Amino acid sequence: MKLLTSTIVLGAVLLVATSACTPISRSHGFISAKGSPGDVEAGVDSKSTVLAKFGTPSTTGVFEEDTWYYMSEFREQLGFLKPKTQNRTITTIKFADNGMVSNVDIYTIKDGKLVSLVGRKTPTRGRELTILEQLLGNVGRLPQGTMGQQNLPGGAGGPRRQ
Repeated sequence: MKLLTSTIVLGAVLLVATSACTPISRSHGFISAKGSPGDVEAGVDSKSTVLAKFGTPSTTGVFEEDTWYYMSEFREQLGFLKPKTQNRTITTIKFADNGMVSNVDIYTIKDGKLVSLVGRKTPTRGRELTILEQLLGNVGRLPQGTMGQQNLPGGAGGPRRQ
């Protein structure tokens, strides 16, 4: 009886432990059941046919208003680890002035470039103060240049009459 109970408990622990290693998959961005935006043909399709097939693009060009972008990404995450991008596709569709497709480009995750941020500090003038110096730095200091002067806020005497 003890052997059966310990076997069941061990099996339950193993089941829970292995289920934590099951990847969580997520798709982000553009998903179409009608095909890929890469199936668009230059000179054949127009803005209206692209809209009918794939719907509104993920984004449009900021400076090039006749450029549409369809973006999709597939990520997997194991347990508490950081999600890892498995697949990324960006399809760029450019339109001519007459509304017809002039160019279609497809970019994948291999076309991306890593941008490293610089962690340096910008040097400033002066010296760095400790927290204690910042808190107690003005204790006992008097305002300079205003003691005994007339016609200044906080000065002695008030307005001068002539």
